Amino acid sequence: METLWFLIVALMLVTYAILDGFDLGAGVLHLTMARTEAERQSILAAIGPVWDGNEVWLLAAGGALYLAFPALYASSFSGFYLPLMIVLWLLMLRGIGIEFRTHVESPLWHSFFDSIFSLSSMLLTIFFGAALGNVIRGVPLNRDGFFFEPLWTTFTVVSHPGILDWYTVLIGVIAFVTLSGHGANYIAVKTEGDMNKRAHRVAGVASWAMGVLALVGLIATVKIRPQILDNYKAHSAGLVIPVVVLLSWMAMIYSNARRNDKVAFLSSSTFITAMLAGAAFALYPNVLPASTDPAYSLTIHNTASSSYALKVGITWWVIGIALATGYFVYLFRSFRGKVKL
Repeated sequence: METLWFLIVALMLVTYAILDGFDLGAGVLHLTMARTEAERQSILAAIGPVWDGNEVWLLAAGGALYLAFPALYASSFSGFYLPLMIVLWLLMLRGIGIEFRTHVESPLWHSFFDSIFSLSSMLLTIFFGAALGNVIRGVPLNRDGFFFEPLWTTFTVVSHPGILDWYTVLIGVIAFVTLSGHGANYIAVKTEGDMNKRAHRVAGVASWAMGVLALVGLIATVKIRPQILDNYKAHSAGLVIPVVVLLSWMAMIYSNARRNDKVAFLSSSTFITAMLAGAAFALYPNVLPASTDPAYSLTIHNTASSSYALKVGITWWVIGIALATGYFVYLFRSFRGKVKL
């Protein structure tokens, strides 16, 4: 049951990364790629019906984590208290930027809230990437399973690191570029004319950068945490994951060159899925490795709820996921096609 719930939480986080990832990417590009008020409105219209629904998957993943691995939830939410508060404020500011810009018809008012929306989207992509970097690198857990990290220390990877060091910032940059490219692919699917052409150009550049940075990130990860490859060495089936990463990256480049917007977007979604699946496969059964002593690491076994709770939770999760999936299918079908102002 612990492994099943590990897969469930990973699935929900991947779903969040794909769905909220494209509207975060759209927010990153909102100020720089859109040149006119109409183009900015077209980007907002492309994500407007779905952006807040996409964030439900983050809340649902947090709820599943609390149900299945309460010790992990307690440890991570106390140790990552500062960045979690920052992320919470950025999520609120992002929503404010979208909703408040239409309340007053003034160029200054629009520019102010457009800036809030774009800046908060940029910082969220970096902080989410840095959070993943912290999990992969490890945190300074003590024997009780708790830890504290300052925002930064020496900016190097040490046994008692800060939240930000060169490695976590690198993973944050990778997330920033990847989600920007993902957002550009989505904008290309939803827009026409000059906006569509610029989205193609941005997606084309971002797709090459995504491949280069993914390779750099892999080299850096192996350098600071060589044991990350242990599961791949022990289970050859895991080698399918890097193959999918490579093929989806090639499909993204090819479809962008052929101006096939939908295939490019599906390829970037597959690329993100495979990258995150690769990280989850490499970490298993750890859910929060310790940088202090491997024996202090939190795993699916020493953080899981009782067997009864996990079995009952499966029943309610199936009901909830069926309702959520049905709603999202209806939502995206209702707003399919190009946006019209």
